[in-house]
Amino acid sequence: MKKAMFTASVLAGALFAGSVFAKDVKSIVPEVVQAAANSAVIQAVKAQNAKGVALDKIQELDKEWTAAKEPTAFMKGLTTNAAAKALSGIEKSKPYLVEFIVTDNQGANVALTDMTSDYWQGDEPKFTNAFAGGKGDVYIARPQKDKSTGEVISQVSVPVMSGGKAIGTLTVGVRVDKLQ
Repeated sequence: MKKAMFTASVLAGALFAGSVFAKDVKSIVPEVVQAAANSAVIQAVKAQNAKGVALDKIQELDKEWTAAKEPTAFMKGLTTNAAAKALSGIEKSKPYLVEFIVTDNQGANVALTDMTSDYWQGDEPKFTNAFAGGKGDVYIARPQKDKSTGEVISQVSVPVMSGGKAIGTLTVGVRVDKLQ
């Protein structure tokens, strides 16, 4: 019952009145919620949260991440862990999905299907709106042209839930033109 109520509130939160793109993109919200409920994703987020990493350490890692010229072993580890592998399988099965990003309860990366430009997502709307202070909500970003691929991408972010509370977030890029 709680899951059904959460899914209904997630779908309601995904609607933006008068927004054509949201009507198309919102159709995949249940898929994104299901991906966020994957046991490997939940386990990875719980394990990261249990470490209790201080925000200043996360921000230090963020500086190292953005300064790196090549992916480090730490960065690569986030693209090869069990959660990343599970999400990669989902991404490959859906031509409209690209780049899954899983974060902990502070917005630090936990699992990725593609390398991100920074480590800490905690100061970005995709995290703050989806985490929603631990309550969880859906956030759909306006589509933008991706500079590296030239594709029009919207990001859909949902909370990773456990025990009725948000413990992290999952964000996925959606190729708007591939939705039908």
